[in-house]
Amino acid sequence: MNKQYSFWLWASAALVAGLVLRLWFVDHMARVVGDSLVYGDIAKTWLQHGMYGLSADNPTGARPTLIRLPGYPMFLAACFRLFGMENYRAVLNVQVVVDLCSCWLASALAGRLFGHRARLPVLWIAALCPFTANYTSIALAETLVFATIALAFCAFARWQDTGLGYNRWLWTVAAALSYSILLRPEQGLLAAAVLPAMLWRSLANNKSHRPLRAALPVLAAALCIALPFILWTARNAYLFHVFQPLSPRNANDPGEVLLPGYGRWYRTWAIDFASTAEFNWPMDGEPIDFTQLPDRAFDATTPAASADMRSRTSALFADYNAGLTLTPEIDARFDALAAELIHAHPMRYYVGLRIARVLDMTLRPRTETIPVPYEWWHWRRHPAQTAFAAAYAALNLVFFAVAFTGYSVWRRRAWLSPGPDHRAYRELAAAMAASIVLRWALLLFIDNAEPRYTLEFFPIFFVWIGALFAIPMQPPDATLVHRNDLG
Repeated sequence: MNKQYSFWLWASAALVAGLVLRLWFVDHMARVVGDSLVYGDIAKTWLQHGMYGLSADNPTGARPTLIRLPGYPMFLAACFRLFGMENYRAVLNVQVVVDLCSCWLASALAGRLFGHRARLPVLWIAALCPFTANYTSIALAETLVFATIALAFCAFARWQDTGLGYNRWLWTVAAALSYSILLRPEQGLLAAAVLPAMLWRSLANNKSHRPLRAALPVLAAALCIALPFILWTARNAYLFHVFQPLSPRNANDPGEVLLPGYGRWYRTWAIDFASTAEFNWPMDGEPIDFTQLPDRAFDATTPAASADMRSRTSALFADYNAGLTLTPEIDARFDALAAELIHAHPMRYYVGLRIARVLDMTLRPRTETIPVPYEWWHWRRHPAQTAFAAAYAALNLVFFAVAFTGYSVWRRRAWLSPGPDHRAYRELAAAMAASIVLRWALLLFIDNAEPRYTLEFFPIFFVWIGALFAIPMQPPDATLVHRNDLG
């Protein structure tokens, strides 16, 4: 059996295994709720009324909106047009195919960076990763974001290998980055990591000593990335008379009343995903169980003050639960409690809790979309689910540990090896690392500790793991191994 035939046989087996895993998730754990329905409503309104708006079924008619960027509604609208209105099963099936393409891109990039023998292990690892596979069964933008990340870095590598300058890979990078931001606004951090690395590479490779000329291709790509948002900003200015180049932080349309007090109070004590699900999401419409609050929600400067704060908080939730509406008066009372807690523990509010939430998003078992209790650690209540969650947490930790080990191996090769083939991708390595660091920095300012916000690391992790399967670094006088094409 020749090596090429063997490679395609094992690659096909990996893709089939990945397909089976994703279809199992789609069959058993499909979810179309919450934000999925908001995206779907926008897509449906777009198709039926020719308006980017909400509430197509509302008797008062559709209305324009700016609460979500058009990337995912555009994808849903295309699926609804091709497969039938609100056919979410078709949407999830398309996401399965997209995610398998992301696995292939990660494998191809690993092969280009670390040699042909890194391709199959990376493909198997990416195809069988349950964390990314699971999100194909949810009508949210994550799966498409994974694809844009993998495509952007693959195209970056191809762009520099084809001589930099203006070529199809430059425009592929621009398209991937622009669409990634259209899917989720924080993906602007990906562009903030990639574009400077591309610019640095262009200037470092500049042999004509004309830096502006060397920088022009990257600047042209940046303009292409920005173009959809120029149009989006102009549209929002025309319709709503506001400057809104992305989507608003609070997902509100202009003119909607904002009540920030409850959110501020929530940030004075919340850490884990269970708090998000039990206290943040239900607010304004669903009852909330006051008894589930941790003691730090009443931790004032003295025991007497803490007891008084507990009493007032209990009364406040009783008033809310009586009407299930967050009124301005109730919100103001929450804001007053928040001010007291911040005054009592400023370092905890501004530093400690932020770091704790990021750690929870990073290391928590990724079971938020499967039938495992939010407070999974209570062994006596549900031993089987606790054991499963602990195994998921361990697997997540293994991914982080192995990925960063792979990155350290790659960095040693890229920075310390005298061979030009090893140094060729230093900017790409730096861009990948910067995208992760920037995302972690952003998450310090996110209220909801949702583990899905760190899933964007995994397309990069798959590539980094490939460094552990690379051909060992040769001594300085050895013949350098020829890099493999993406195939």
